[in-house]
Amino acid sequence: MVKTGHLGLDARKSLPDEIERRAYRPPAPYKLDVEIIRMSDLRARVTNDHLRSVHRIEFYMLICVTHGECAHTIDFQQILCKQGSFLVLRPSHAEQFDLEHDWDGWLLLFRPEFLFPLQSTQKSDKLDLVSILLSLPDHLALQELEYRMVTDAMSQMFDDSTNQASPTERTALIRYQLCALLLRIDIMHRQQLVQKHASLMEVQRFNRFQQCVEQHFAKWHQVREYASTIGCSEKSLTRATREVAGITAKTFIAARINLEAKRLLVHTALPVAMIADRLGFDEATNFIKFFKLEAGCTPAEFRRRHR
Repeated sequence: MVKTGHLGLDARKSLPDEIERRAYRPPAPYKLDVEIIRMSDLRARVTNDHLRSVHRIEFYMLICVTHGECAHTIDFQQILCKQGSFLVLRPSHAEQFDLEHDWDGWLLLFRPEFLFPLQSTQKSDKLDLVSILLSLPDHLALQELEYRMVTDAMSQMFDDSTNQASPTERTALIRYQLCALLLRIDIMHRQQLVQKHASLMEVQRFNRFQQCVEQHFAKWHQVREYASTIGCSEKSLTRATREVAGITAKTFIAARINLEAKRLLVHTALPVAMIADRLGFDEATNFIKFFKLEAGCTPAEFRRRHR
């Protein structure tokens, strides 16, 4: 593994059939499982080639753009960002930084287990922060007050991460501030959805559906399987998905399957037949038809275009 400085983005040398994975592993003497850093400082620490290359992360990363504009790529989609843009990246996301534009912002990186000590043993008041992270969209456009809240929180966490307290004390300070930040953003996001005429019950149902799809998309391709697990009718699940995401539950499932197919086609050398098998298709021909319906081209054509 190759250390890339204080940020600790280890580039794991991948096999031909694997996307390059990068883990959060900061070198000594930095001992925290979380880091807050400015994009301008990150660019001074690592090479442009390291940032520019497409990679799959194994940690969570929150990005808040504070100056300039950029086009950050997450899973083949360019997200146009400006001041107030807030990005949520999760383990397994394939991303690429924009180095062509002059921009800056806060980056907050942390291992998945960083949040675990906050999980309450009391079922009634459990803080399911992982579910919150999974339910948030990849991109939020913050209003002025929300932007100030986020940037103030990240600035304070940065100060606390570099003070003279012990690693245990610094970790506790940042962990609870991160908890508060995620809860505030989640509340803000749910309020926005309700204002767009989606009821709170539909938002909660869609969130459960989204988490379930993330766990089972490679095996479950039918809406009825998810509706049965969640405990609602297919009609109710489709209505909730349409209200929150703007698409049907069937389309949402298909999009997640195709996203994983695109990742494997572009970032691995796996044969199409093996990708089809990984994604739960009995026959490669069925997978090819399924993929072409959404992507507008065959898997082989998609691979050629993006390599």
